[in-house]
Amino acid sequence: MGGISITQLLIIASIVVVLFGTKKLRGLGSDLGASIKGFKKSMSEDDNTTSTSSDKSSQDADFTAPPIEPKANLACPDEAKNKDKEHV
Repeated sequence: MGGISITQLLIIASIVVVLFGTKKLRGLGSDLGASIKGFKKSMSEDDNTTSTSSDKSSQDADFTAPPIEPKANLACPDEAKNKDKEHV
C-alpha cells in the first residue's frame, strides 16, 4: 500500500535517463565509485595510524611529573586586608 513497486521504480529510472542522458549518468557513476574507493582507502590508512599512535601514547605515558612547589613569597591574607584598609 505505501511501498514502491517495480513498475514505479522503472518509470522513475526511465525519467531520470531521459532527463540526464546516459553519458552524464555514466560519469556520475564513475565519480561515485572513485569517491567510495577513496573513502575506503582513507579509512584503512586511519586504522593504520591509530595503531601506531596508540603505541606511541603507551610509551609516552611512562613519565613522572616534576613536583610543584608552593611559592614562598606569598603575602598573608591578613596583610592584604591591612593594606586595603590603609588605601581607604
